[in-house]
Amino acid sequence: MAIIVNLDVMMAKRKISSNELAEKIGITPANLSVLKTGKAKAVRFSTLEKLCEVLACQPGDILEYRDGE
Repeated sequence: MAIIVNLDVMMAKRKISSNELAEKIGITPANLSVLKTGKAKAVRFSTLEKLCEVLACQPGDILEYRDGE
């Protein structure tokens, strides 16, 4: 089971930098990096909500489930 984080893809589509996104959602650039690289063990719904708000997307645009990886 694997959850794939496509945050970098959405950021590229929206042409937003890591520092700008981190500032807009209220987390540190280091924590955003942990999310982007898929190393996070969890994500708060409030953070996911802010990401979706700023990136104008749905949670499924950021998170993807792939079986068997």
